[in-house]
Amino acid sequence: MTNAEFAAILERHIRPATFPVAVKMLKKGERIPDRAKRPKTDLGFDVAICQSVGLARRYGWTLAVGRDDISCPITKAFFGFEERVPYLTEGHACAGMYTESTQAGARTEESIPRFAHKQYEYFVCGPLAKVQFDWDVVIVYGNAAQVMRLVTGALYKRGGAMISQTAGRVDCADLTVGAMNTGEYQYVLPCYGDRIFGGTSDEEMAFSLPRSRADELVAGLEGTHKGGIRYPIPMFLRFTGEFPESYRKLEDFWTHDSDPENK
Repeated sequence: MTNAEFAAILERHIRPATFPVAVKMLKKGERIPDRAKRPKTDLGFDVAICQSVGLARRYGWTLAVGRDDISCPITKAFFGFEERVPYLTEGHACAGMYTESTQAGARTEESIPRFAHKQYEYFVCGPLAKVQFDWDVVIVYGNAAQVMRLVTGALYKRGGAMISQTAGRVDCADLTVGAMNTGEYQYVLPCYGDRIFGGTSDEEMAFSLPRSRADELVAGLEGTHKGGIRYPIPMFLRFTGEFPESYRKLEDFWTHDSDPENK
């Protein structure tokens, strides 16, 4: 299955408003894809990871984001571009904004998925239908019904329920690092920063999958489609509606074959 074929399947079953985004984490020495933009040098500004995903899904750009391209300090730590220093791990960056105390902040920081320091050198993202690289994760943004449709597709073969995590913070790590580290799907409430810097709207959620789950998801989307689960979700319209009494009186004129002007 090519990237374009996978994108076409997602389009047919999910109909996302923005492009599904393919993500590839590059290790040191691995080649940056042709035509990938470096934010600092090619665009003239630094980006957050969520912002680069926003550019990919809304503009159709492919970006290669390294340490020197990233504006978001906590992203650098959780994607392994910088070390997780005590100031971060002790909860100081979180306390006072997201948590009441540094103790609570430390628990939040510990819960966020992370790569090892210098495990990867670049975060590469681009529209799934166009990129030529072998991706690690695909991220799809949609409304709650579209993400529900992805969840039902993901569970078609295995059954059960899907468990994911979200803290309203650093959703880029949940979507990419979480999917890669666990090998499992993730469905996430986009975080505060994603809404500010990534352009994510209030009604959007996000869903991601590692490459190992692509065939399973496709089979699930097609299987649930055959079973009658669709998007857009069809409304039940085979019923007789109720109308105001003043409207129903019109029926009296027609039923008794009378002239309304003589009533």
